[in-house]
Amino acid sequence: MAQIKIVDRYDGSFTLAPEVKAELFSLLTNPGFLEQVAAQAGGDRLEFTELLFQPIPYTPTTPRGMPAEYEQYLQPDYAIINVPPNFMFKAKVFQPSRLCAIYRKLYALPQGEGA
Repeated sequence: MAQIKIVDRYDGSFTLAPEVKAELFSLLTNPGFLEQVAAQAGGDRLEFTELLFQPIPYTPTTPRGMPAEYEQYLQPDYAIINVPPNFMFKAKVFQPSRLCAIYRKLYALPQGEGA
């Protein structure tokens, strides 16, 4: 029987070429897509933070499947989604094979508040 090997450290770093990044960000900020994600995330609107990360395996220092520096976004005011595979393909992102995107939820002000 094979034993499970615990990963002590995993390098989830990656770099996207400028044209690939521009295409991917364009897809992730498409108004129709933003509305769809906002409806599922429970916000009135969403704003793409331009933060992407590669999901990573469980390690003792990264128990949530994300680099530790992104765990601060595991709050109700943010939505973290898996980038749709068709977006990855359209933008020609082949490495890494999976990405997650972070959005900030924007809420409408109650009537009479704000300027």
